[in-house]
Amino acid sequence: MRDSRKLLKILMIAAASAGGADVAWAADLPARVYTKAPVPAAVLDWTGGYVGVNVGVAVGGEGNSALNIPGFPSAETFNLASAGALGGAQAGYNYQFGNWVVGAEADIQGIGNEKHTNCILTCNGVNSATVSQDVSWFGTVRGRVGYATGPILNYFTGGFAYGGVRTSDAEVLGGVPAGSVAFNRTRTGYVLGSGLEAAIGGNWTAKIEYLYVDLGSTADGFVLGGTPHVLNTEVRENVFRAGVNYRIGGPSAIYAAMPAADWRGFYAGGNGGSGIARDETVHSVVGAGLNNSLDLAPRGFIGGLQAGYNWQSGNWVYGLEGDMQGSRQITDRSCLETCTAVSIANFRQRLEWFGTARGRVGYGVGPTLFYATGGLAYGGVRTRVTENIVAVGVNGTATVDNVRAGYAAGAGIETPLEMFDWFTPGRWTVKTEYLYIDLGNSSDNYVLNGVPHTLTTNEQNHLFRTGVNYRFDAPVAAKY
Repeated sequence: MRDSRKLLKILMIAAASAGGADVAWAADLPARVYTKAPVPAAVLDWTGGYVGVNVGVAVGGEGNSALNIPGFPSAETFNLASAGALGGAQAGYNYQFGNWVVGAEADIQGIGNEKHTNCILTCNGVNSATVSQDVSWFGTVRGRVGYATGPILNYFTGGFAYGGVRTSDAEVLGGVPAGSVAFNRTRTGYVLGSGLEAAIGGNWTAKIEYLYVDLGSTADGFVLGGTPHVLNTEVRENVFRAGVNYRIGGPSAIYAAMPAADWRGFYAGGNGGSGIARDETVHSVVGAGLNNSLDLAPRGFIGGLQAGYNWQSGNWVYGLEGDMQGSRQITDRSCLETCTAVSIANFRQRLEWFGTARGRVGYGVGPTLFYATGGLAYGGVRTRVTENIVAVGVNGTATVDNVRAGYAAGAGIETPLEMFDWFTPGRWTVKTEYLYIDLGNSSDNYVLNGVPHTLTTNEQNHLFRTGVNYRFDAPVAAKY
């Protein structure tokens, strides 16, 4: 028995010496009994249920709406692009196998729409139609398919959508109020989107995502001022939101965040995504009493380059970033001034390019950086109006080009990208972000066939994009 104790003591001294420990301490180590406590997981298993809340914005898409009044006659087309803040709650369940995660999620949202109407049908004291459409709430039931790398989940989502839609029209015909109508209904359709979710410690995760909600088309027939009307609309919503989820049960439900990654230094990269604008526009034909107000909603893909520099103090990250983007955001669906052979005005608007110079403030949780960003924005906007107004002798096309300046604000999540680690380990990151860009108002005067016009627009753009960065200084987080 005494020999066994000597042998155990020798083995303990040898093990401590191999690990660089103090030999004398190892020799005198008293015998103790340890109870192993559960250790929070450094690598998250996404299996299990969750509940959470979210906030964001919803912007009406480039839906093709039309007001047809055969007896007037008029057949105008336009965008009904509401916008507003939203908030709601979600619940779901994930199942993980390997790196793949599949799940189901349901949510319900309320939208505080910023009331805005299109005033068409010449919009003067003699004839006008004030048309609006709002989605005041919606819900979705969706599947999710994603790829997880530890505490980070990139996913696509899609499924069933439903919501409450209100459409209204109030008119003046021949100088006499013709009355108003309103239609309230629950619409159904589909939803598609994508997002990024990351663990923030304990049972909590945070996400940022984009959803495209299509609630189909409406067709309403009614009579105002003794004249039959048909109002057709397409109900589209672009949803940009951030949320937090609390995980319930499942294996490894509690996640212990690793030390924050090192984000310091220079970086550069590229990005791609999409954008939707809601540009309030007023078109006036001076002297003819035509003063239509409408929403132009350029929509399309964007892509470009960015570069920046980060400083870091503990978990806090501060940085500067500049980017330059090409844009295919365009709209050409608006046709006003009755849109007949007697009087017509076609509108086409495009955001051709833009750039930003922004500050970033972020907080690192393990390998993930959550950040807010804001600063200067600038861009080039081209608007073209093609007109043929027989009554005042207008016939031709006017093109207005503006380089505008304003501001940008947004938020995002950035994480390591391991795809290229075989080539340059730890130097690549990927980010997903939302940006709101306001390029302000522009009022331009032009003349067609001797008739003066005024065109006023306000460029307000919502962007969702994903980018990849290469770090020139120290590698970012170690493996997790």
